[in-house]
Amino acid sequence: MSRQIQSLLNAVQFMTLVPTPRAALFDDDWLLSASKYFPLVGAGIGLVCGGVLLAGSLIWSGVVPAMMAVAAGAALTGALHEDGIADTADGLFGGRTREQRLALIKDSRLGLYGAVALVLSFAIRVAALASLPPWLGVATLVAGYSLGRTGIVAAMSALPYAGDAATGKLNYPTRAISSAGWFGLAAFSVLGALWLVMLNPPAAIVGLLVAGVFGLVAPWIALRLIGGYRGDVLGATEQMIQIGLLLGVVAMAGHG
Repeated sequence: MSRQIQSLLNAVQFMTLVPTPRAALFDDDWLLSASKYFPLVGAGIGLVCGGVLLAGSLIWSGVVPAMMAVAAGAALTGALHEDGIADTADGLFGGRTREQRLALIKDSRLGLYGAVALVLSFAIRVAALASLPPWLGVATLVAGYSLGRTGIVAAMSALPYAGDAATGKLNYPTRAISSAGWFGLAAFSVLGALWLVMLNPPAAIVGLLVAGVFGLVAPWIALRLIGGYRGDVLGATEQMIQIGLLLGVVAMAGHG
């Protein structure tokens, strides 16, 4: 049990800026063991953002509450995945060779493609969220943040690491996630999406389908252009899943 608590704390520390007890243990397999808790941590982030959305909706109308909710997510996570989609866009579309693309992904400076991707990510999420009734928006945020992190684990498991793993910022897994890990990942993913499914089943189904398609975009392009994933590609995958889910839900249940 203590090992599982440590893995959960590692997931919280990795995915958010929330302070965690010093008991968190980082060894060579910490990311693999913590990954099954990613959707659970994502659901928690979504709940916080949803609370901001509801609180803002009591005072303001229009896009302001949605902007506050999306900003809260970026603040809570240190804009980890926003940075990922920006660096991925710069690398995959700004370089002409595999080596150039890998170098640009690793470069922390923001380029033209990254700036466009970042603006679009924020703009689409804010506009889509503002088109939903507040409580449905909360459920979509919880599902989006949860399933986005499921997509991270799926991409990490399906693709090889691109480049030299020894130069990466993290010790990415060199072995497959266990069956118990997949079970935990699936259970927490279902938990994250359950509220949305109960509130509006048709919108949830369409949203999940669109999110699945969007979630394949970054890994597929990365596999073709650089031969696998990098940490930033995983962040881009999370952002694309959030965007796809919001667009699908809005297509079925949006108003105004």
